[in-house]
Amino acid sequence: MTTAEDDERTAQLAESLSRVRSRLDTAVDAAGRRRGDVELLVVTKFFPASDVQRLITLGEKEFGESREPEASRKIDELRDAPTGGLEGISFDMIGSVQTKKARTVARWARAVHSVDRAKLIDHLSTAGVSALDAGERSTPLEVYLQLSLDGDPTRGGALEDDLPELAERVEQSDSLALRGLMVIAPLDGEIDDWMERTAQVHERFRGRFPQATGLSAGMSSDLESAVAHGSTCVRVGTAIMGPRPLVSH
Repeated sequence: MTTAEDDERTAQLAESLSRVRSRLDTAVDAAGRRRGDVELLVVTKFFPASDVQRLITLGEKEFGESREPEASRKIDELRDAPTGGLEGISFDMIGSVQTKKARTVARWARAVHSVDRAKLIDHLSTAGVSALDAGERSTPLEVYLQLSLDGDPTRGGALEDDLPELAERVEQSDSLALRGLMVIAPLDGEIDDWMERTAQVHERFRGRFPQATGLSAGMSSDLESAVAHGSTCVRVGTAIMGPRPLVSH
């Protein structure tokens, strides 16, 4: 039975989703790019499975999570829901991954956007093999290497000079697939400058790894700049979901 509260939340999500979709279309048009070339990844961390289900009914198919085991619990709840499973729906891991949680992440993630060290690649590779062998996934786990733009170790990411070695490590694994690069723009400085640098690094990286066409860049506050500089995936949470709930689910 649908309650008034359910209807109100669905309407809120529909309105905010429409605004973000409009922003994305405008940004793509302004960049002279083709609509559909930039994926909108709706970041649903901290929000309940019921919100993800509402977004699915509104037509969304790609979601981003950043905490494990929250993500696993949420996905299991959705998979078992009477509304009908998760056929055609994908979830990406966009937060940092502890090596001890690589196995569980490999069970549900289409891609991991935050890979920045060799040890994590090795654990994800082993986890990917196990998940493939167990029938928990049918395709390799996609990998975005996280680029550090400012060298701040607390923010995660690898320096540009370290990317080729990490990329080669990914390519050596049969259970992983190199997708591209991911960035989180630093808070200081001009966003366009950071995104310009990102585009330059990505271009150089693709010169060596031409299959790494993906660029996961841009969030609620800076998606326009990211699209202008070549992002193929924007990760948007707050502008769609609203403020983080006081109690996480």
